[in-house]
Amino acid sequence: MISLITFLGFVGPWQWVIIGLAILLLFGGKKIPELMKGLGGGIKEFKKATKDDEESQKKVEDKKE
Repeated sequence: MISLITFLGFVGPWQWVIIGLAILLLFGGKKIPELMKGLGGGIKEFKKATKDDEESQKKVEDKKE
């Protein structure tokens, strides 16, 4: 995790603009909203699965007591 933070620390605002333009050129303007929607749905599903797992683990711990 530290290496990721270090890497992101070296990326300045102009590098982010260049990365954004490269993504725009690769995928086109119409595909980017679809990609972001899919990414958001994936994150939402991951959070839901994590929450469900925590709840089931809590129920198991409550039964042990």
